[in-house]
Amino acid sequence: MDPLEDVLTLLQPRGRLSASMAAGGQWAVRFEAPEAVKFNAVRRGSCLLEVDGVDQPVGLAEGDCYLLTRPRAFTLRSDMEAPPVDAGPVFAAAGGDVAQVGDGDDVFLIGGAFSFGTRAQELLLDRLPPVIHIPSETQHAETVRWALTAIEQELSERPMAATLVAEHLAVVMLVHVLRLHLARNPRAASGWLAGLGDPVIAAALTCLHRDPARRWTVAELASTAAVSRSTLAARFKATVGQGPLEYLTRWRIELAARQLRDGRETLAAIAHSVGYGSESALSVAFKRVVGVPPGDYRRQPPMP
Repeated sequence: MDPLEDVLTLLQPRGRLSASMAAGGQWAVRFEAPEAVKFNAVRRGSCLLEVDGVDQPVGLAEGDCYLLTRPRAFTLRSDMEAPPVDAGPVFAAAGGDVAQVGDGDDVFLIGGAFSFGTRAQELLLDRLPPVIHIPSETQHAETVRWALTAIEQELSERPMAATLVAEHLAVVMLVHVLRLHLARNPRAASGWLAGLGDPVIAAALTCLHRDPARRWTVAELASTAAVSRSTLAARFKATVGQGPLEYLTRWRIELAARQLRDGRETLAAIAHSVGYGSESALSVAFKRVVGVPPGDYRRQPPMP
């Protein structure tokens, strides 16, 4: 698997859908900070998005979608003069159907949220900007539009297992949104995500993720990227924030932590699967990175 697929698989993204929203005239609705990664898509009309801590409002046209990667309050509105109403009562009154704001329905949005397994904030979300906006005219955005159209069709026609299908389609949309964002704004990411925008670093990352148990050397990784050892080491450190072998150690520990949480494998089997020759070698590396031995980590309650 490639690095993005690896991390998303590790984090187990799950999509859930919220009530749709119709709006018209002059309107504004204020949402509390979401606990999960929020998304909305404008299926008809246009509106403005304001997010706390973001200087400028984002104009949303028909076909646009966005992700909020931080727990920040936000407002959707027709214009900057409209006084906002609280979203809670509006959506409670909808009872899971279409929430109505303002006068009319010239604007229509579908939305939902993504939840992840442990470590999502550090591994993925902190590497992204607070708002990811995907305009409908973005090159290669056809797959996002297809997923959104399919989600809306499931929600409107309600065939058997419609909610399950729509929520899986939402995860497909998430992957495509991340792909498009990284292709359009590689410098807007940080850490390993930023490395995916550099072909040299991306080649090394792909090798590390493809075979994390291998005893990689910087020279071998540099060879796969067709650059010198010093060039790879310097570019990797400058972009990702750590050297390639330090990154490999931390990724191995993430994989080991996941297996410890699953609780099915012995420590020896986990050590072997992630590239350590013994339980003691894994224990030393694990405690250095995580701060506690593997056994203590396994007994801890899950952290968000």
